This record gives sequence, structure tokens and C-alpha cells, in this order.
Amino acid sequence: MLNPVGKVLVILGPTGVGKTKISLEVADKLNGEIICADSRQIYRFMDIGTAKPDPEQRKRIAHHLIDVVDPDQRFTAADFAREAKKIIKDLIGRGKPTIVTGGTGLYIRALTRGFFKGPKGDSKIREKLKKTAQKKGKEFLHKKLSNVDPEAAQSIHPNNLLRVIRALEVYEITGTPISHLQKQGEYDKSEFDFTKIGLNLDRKKLYEKIEKRVDEMMDQGLLDEVKRLKNLGFSKELTPLKTLGYKELFSYLGGDLSLFEAVELIKKNTRNYAKRQLTWFKKEEDLTWFDVEQNDIVNKIMKKFEKNP
Repeated sequence: MLNPVGKVLVILGPTGVGKTKISLEVADKLNGEIICADSRQIYRFMDIGTAKPDPEQRKRIAHHLIDVVDPDQRFTAADFAREAKKIIKDLIGRGKPTIVTGGTGLYIRALTRGFFKGPKGDSKIREKLKKTAQKKGKEFLHKKLSNVDPEAAQSIHPNNLLRVIRALEVYEITGTPISHLQKQGEYDKSEFDFTKIGLNLDRKKLYEKIEKRVDEMMDQGLLDEVKRLKNLGFSKELTPLKTLGYKELFSYLGGDLSLFEAVELIKKNTRNYAKRQLTWFKKEEDLTWFDVEQNDIVNKIMKKFEKNP
């Protein structure tokens, strides 16, 4: 009989693949609770565009680390790992299995593997890079990173200026790409026993699901959600609002795009994001992949969870 208390099941995969549905079914069978590893579901007022579990789903299964901070508050992968560990310990103490689910690779890596610390920072280099970004733009710095560390550039979005600057800083200090150092670096042994499951789907079908979901989000009122955020005084320059669905509709509200163009751009950008997620996840260690369309997938995931030492 499956007795996963003290073990942690991680279900990850690209956006739109069906993580929420499968995680709910697994949590139901295990009588467990879910920790959301999603860097946008963390934020309040961002519900439709982040595909948060709806109130009925959250009533059915307890969810953690949703609606933690406002969009103008900072919440890092380190914050996520720290808070998630507290919740896991509490769930273990209450005899509840833990299911971590989401698509934010850095959150999951921070929790399951910890961080590569790298060399001590150099404030002069950081300031120089910040001034370059202010003068020439984020894309310029990202292109510079692509030249010296294409692997890191592929996994870091140009808008994530902090991580782009850190990667360039490490390269200037050491002369070695941060992606190489991360592979060689030592990480602390985790205090938890993780079983990591990756969900995937035929690329064409995944893209079709993504496009359908964007249309459904618009029907559910995504544009009104963005207007509400604007009326609440949240700037479009905030990092959480520069993400999928929000940045494009802010551009529409600013008159830079038609509504049709904005929606089509959301679909295109979401497809590209799913591609980047898969690239990231394929580098994860000890990850077992399942096609979401295979028969009896929930029981197969649970068997894998049970067998993991």
C-alpha cells in the first residue's frame, strides 16, 4: 500500500500541458495537499492569466503558495524554496503527502537541488552592467550573454535583468560561463525525498491546447483582469506584469496593438515559453517523463512514486 508521507512528489511540465488536472487527481487519491511552484500564481489579482486553480478546486484540495504577495512586491526563487520547505515539514508532521506542481523551473530547482552560489559578487561590475542596460537596453545585455554563454542565455529571459547581470558578472569575474560552473558546482543534499515527474505532449497538440486556452482566458475576462490591475495602480513596468498575457494586453490598452494582434502575440509568446520550459526541464536530473495522453497516467505516476526509494 502506498505510504508516501515524508516523500514529496513533484509534477512539472510546460504551460498548458495539463498539470493542474493530473495533480488534483493524484492529490485526491493520496489525500495529499498541493504546493504551487508557479512564479506568477504567487501574485494576488493575477488569476485568469496565470491559470490559477479555481475556488472549487482549491476547496477540494488544499493549495499552498498561491496569492502570497502583491504584484509590486518581490518574491524570489529563494523565498519560494524557504516557504515550501516550511510547508512540507508541516505536511509531514500532519501525515499529509505533498505534491509540488508547476512550470517554474527555477522554483523547482531551488527546492529540490538548492542554489549554485558561485563567486562573491562584484558591485562595480554589477553597476557597470546596470548602466549598460539603462543606456542600451535589456536586449543588448542578453545578446552579450548569448555570445559568452549561449546555454545560460537560452534559459534566462531577456526581461530577467537580475539573472542576466549575475550571469555576466560571474563570467567577468571567473572567465568561465555560469552554465559550466553550475554543472561542476556542489549542492547541498536535500532533506527531502523527491520523486520528479515530467508531463509532456506531442508538440503540435500542445500548441493547439495553448491557443485554445488563450481564447478561453479572453472569454473568462482576462482583459478586464488587466484593466483592474491598471486601475489598482500597478505599473506595466512591474516584472510580474511583463509576463504572458499581461504585457501584451497592457500594450493593447496603451494603443500599441489591436486586440487581435495582442491575442495572437499572447499565443505566440506562450508557445515560445513552453519551448523554453521544455529545454530547461530536459536538463533536470532524476526526472521521469510521461505523455499526458497515455492510459491510466495517474496510477502510473503513483506507482513510480511508490517505487522511488
